[in-house]
Amino acid sequence: MVNSEPGPAVGPIEAKWPDVRRIAVLRGGGLGDLLFAVPAMAALRGAYPDAEIVLLGTELHRELFAGRPSPVTEVRPLPPYENVHEPAGQPFDEAEQRAWFDALKPVDLAVQLHGGGRNSNPFLRKLEPRYLVGARTPDAAEADRWLPFRYYQHEVLRALEVVGLAGARPVELEPSIVVTDADRAAAAPVLDGLPEPLVVVHPGAGDPRRRWPAERFAEIAAKLAASGRGVVVIGAPDERELVERVAGMAGPPVRPLTSLSMSALVGVLDRCSAFAGNDSGPRHLAAAVGAPTVSVYWMGNVVNAGPLGRSRHRVLISWMSNCPVCGVDCTREDLPRCAHDDSFVATVPVDDVLGELEELLAGR
Repeated sequence: MVNSEPGPAVGPIEAKWPDVRRIAVLRGGGLGDLLFAVPAMAALRGAYPDAEIVLLGTELHRELFAGRPSPVTEVRPLPPYENVHEPAGQPFDEAEQRAWFDALKPVDLAVQLHGGGRNSNPFLRKLEPRYLVGARTPDAAEADRWLPFRYYQHEVLRALEVVGLAGARPVELEPSIVVTDADRAAAAPVLDGLPEPLVVVHPGAGDPRRRWPAERFAEIAAKLAASGRGVVVIGAPDERELVERVAGMAGPPVRPLTSLSMSALVGVLDRCSAFAGNDSGPRHLAAAVGAPTVSVYWMGNVVNAGPLGRSRHRVLISWMSNCPVCGVDCTREDLPRCAHDDSFVATVPVDDVLGELEELLAGR
């Protein structure tokens, strides 16, 4: 039954289920993947205010939510599980998996925000939930209420449409993360001595095809630092080589930061007056804490993961539709990924990115 009450919605808002005390939300993946699910979890909190909401995610997700207000009651890191969570070097252990599922029961409502359901719907069924909602591809097992999975849909809006099937109306359209005093204190030492305004540059991205060339990030960092702005280049420990290369090409006083805790990262992003980067987890976190952003996107990723507004979030789009090496059509979701990692976004000019940054720094 569709809820006929007026209010915002992405798709139908079905009737809420009664007596829902524990909700399990499946969303693995990286930092950006988690943030796309935050508005949906906020909607669930609004619809089921007394329920426990358990996020089935990763240690990274637990680190982000630790010590800060959020819609989530608890984060349970996923066990290694084929085609759902496959951390490098960790074997699948059926006994560990059984113990993990048993420890989570009972679950009243399972919410599948982890793709098209081929593997994630059966995974959640092992929790024996009373109700299951999610998206599904044609070859995936059905949920109690489901919507068709289509690749080209914004991740945040898909998640909101899924929770609408459980009676949850949107309360926010873009992710938001609360910044704490502890975050600001953690950031203070690593930013000591840098002038204001601060610009944060992140040259990385999980998919190398989404990375704007390192030398272009170095060029904008150098020009911003030369004009008296504080500039830091951030990245995870596994991005150290890239970060140090960009900072090295830019030259002093550009500062590389690759050993930040999650709390310090949130604090650094909260301090910045503008963020420059690719379509990446840190870019989405920057926006979620309220920082203005300038981002380089491949056109397909704008559909799935682009910011909705443009007053504080500027997007420079590469319209390349074919692999620059082999020419395969990279817009076709039904074709296998080619073997090449060459950038799809190298066509975006430096002057365009720098121009948008200058506008944001000037308050325009």
